[in-house]
Amino acid sequence: MIPFEEALEIVLNNAIPSGEEMLGIESAAGRVLSRDVFSDIDMPPFDKSAVDGFACRIQDAVYGMEFRLLETIPAGTVPENPVHEGECSKIMTGGMLPAGADTVIMVEDTEMSSADHIKFTKEKTSVNICFKAEDIKKGQKVLEKGTRLEPAHFAVLATVGNTRIWVARQPHIGIISTGNELVEPEQVPFGSQIRNSNACQLVAQARQIPALCSYFGIADDSPEELNDKISMGLYETDIVILTGGVSMGDFDYVPAAIESLGAKILFKSLAIQPGRPTVFARYDKQFIFGLPGNPVSSFVLFELMVKPFVLKMMGCNEQPRLLKLPMGIDFSRKKTLRKSVIPVIVDEGAVYPLEYHGSAHINAYTKAGGMMIVDIGQTEIKKGETANVRLL
Repeated sequence: MIPFEEALEIVLNNAIPSGEEMLGIESAAGRVLSRDVFSDIDMPPFDKSAVDGFACRIQDAVYGMEFRLLETIPAGTVPENPVHEGECSKIMTGGMLPAGADTVIMVEDTEMSSADHIKFTKEKTSVNICFKAEDIKKGQKVLEKGTRLEPAHFAVLATVGNTRIWVARQPHIGIISTGNELVEPEQVPFGSQIRNSNACQLVAQARQIPALCSYFGIADDSPEELNDKISMGLYETDIVILTGGVSMGDFDYVPAAIESLGAKILFKSLAIQPGRPTVFARYDKQFIFGLPGNPVSSFVLFELMVKPFVLKMMGCNEQPRLLKLPMGIDFSRKKTLRKSVIPVIVDEGAVYPLEYHGSAHINAYTKAGGMMIVDIGQTEIKKGETANVRLL
């Protein structure tokens, strides 16, 4: 049994780049940039009005000043007339500032004194201008490689005209469930059978990264069946994830099956609860995770270990959202030989553990906003003391 931190370091040190591909902007949501993005223009590309108002000279904007109106400048129109002393042009938000103007007085700070004159009714004004290149300069790096693309990033990509984007290739994950007791969710369990919940969960977690994902079904508890399923997964995917069959029971054949195929097991027991019987193996440039069969264990180990591994393969620079927050109530535990992961909610900045019955109680995670990480040897956290929480 090795510390979780040591195991995670082994996993991440084995991550290999997934490669890259070019996608259209409409297909790149959630993907990871594999190259920096630079702007081809200044933004704004010209001085423009930040408000609806009147473009004029700042030295003329004194209380009671009357301006002669030259023209109206909608957004998308090039001004025809320069502005001189005592003159102004009506301008819409986003409109190009005319030559000679260096401020825009707001409509609500004026009144019409005649058909072609306005009067300034305030004592002073802000300039109300978005200046050329104040947001982005031509040639400036606007997004870094390793960025996982979220909605705001697409506005930036569109602004700089980058509609064909280099992104990391998605690693392909294969999911295999193991166990004679399992039936698929559409079936009604009979006798000692249970429904296979892990596969649906892991497929959803993989696609949320996002990674490609294939499900290879349930493998019976037999070396032959496991060999066939793992071989199929290695033939078609980059990463094979198995759940169940990794502990010390009479029918836990997964570690032996992995080794029989020529893969090298790098560890197979972690000092973490839940998730102690976790296997990680490498087969040339492919990888195998053997996760425990209980759904909470597979969920937690995917989040804490598999997900960071896949993101590193894609060169993602995103870091886990780990917060130090005060406990809302007292927390204690009896067994302290392993790092413990507890489902929690965060309410008004404080941490509250959820009712949690152990590694089969996946329902607790439907309400969880995070996972509280309790270190080895730590028996309690008093109300008001700091807890380490990884947000989900």
